[in-house]
Amino acid sequence: MHEYPDIDDIAAFVAVAEHASFAAAGRQLSRDATIVSRRVQALEARLGVRLFARSTRRVALTEAGAAYLTRVQPILRELGAATREAAAYASGAPRGRLRVAAPSTFGRMWLAPLVPVFLARYPEVTVDISFSNRFVDLIGEGFDVAVRLGVLPDSRLVARQVARRRRLVCAAPAYLERHGEPRTPEALTDHPCMIFSGFPTPYRWQFAHASGEVRTVSIDGPVVSDDAEALVATAVAGIGIVMATDWLVGRELAEGRLVPLLHEWTVADEGAIYVVMPSAGGASSKTRAFADLISERMHPPPWLSHQR
Repeated sequence: MHEYPDIDDIAAFVAVAEHASFAAAGRQLSRDATIVSRRVQALEARLGVRLFARSTRRVALTEAGAAYLTRVQPILRELGAATREAAAYASGAPRGRLRVAAPSTFGRMWLAPLVPVFLARYPEVTVDISFSNRFVDLIGEGFDVAVRLGVLPDSRLVARQVARRRRLVCAAPAYLERHGEPRTPEALTDHPCMIFSGFPTPYRWQFAHASGEVRTVSIDGPVVSDDAEALVATAVAGIGIVMATDWLVGRELAEGRLVPLLHEWTVADEGAIYVVMPSAGGASSKTRAFADLISERMHPPPWLSHQR
């Protein structure tokens, strides 16, 4: 397979052909005329044919040169246009297709409402958003950006923390009126609890006190599910106590359908909410714009409105 000619050699050839002058071509390319001449000679040597007939007074295309110009001139123009268009993705107005990976429940609740806001700001972008709890491979699967929850493993990805998360223990006011409010973690053993099977230890909840004390309690209850929304709905119906992340129950807390319990204790948990991109320096303007919007709208987190 033959190697392609150097693009700078082709650009020099086209410039000389258009101006019929090495000096004028040099001025267009901001190069000395001797450098332009050497580039044309290198191209002729690679092709094995003379492209110009040279004399002391003029430069003229040979038959081979004229045929070659007809083919490469439009290609060079298209390459220039493609280069400018690609550069605009990084430095110009956001445009093109943006592929986003988002966690299912969090994405539907808190990211989906931001898509119309993003499109109103950047009408030349189309958003392709995938809602899934699967840990997608951004680079391998061609995603521009992802939102991830929890603790991030070390990777090639660039992550920006946009919000903290906090787990809470909650119950409906009607349930508490009937069964009383647990005041210590150990008191949970006397209450029906909603079991989220997605936790590493679904039947054991761990709590931390401001003093540094840590307690682990065994819980049980009438409902087990891998769908946290379903467990929240069950708790709102007054069936029992649920452990859920603040972003998941923010609306229920704001509306008084759930109330937080064990105020002196916090659920032992790590992690936060991140926007993740394949790279920072090479990210397109549309990717950076989306990450900026998420950061803007998550500060402060909208699900904490019940605290204001």
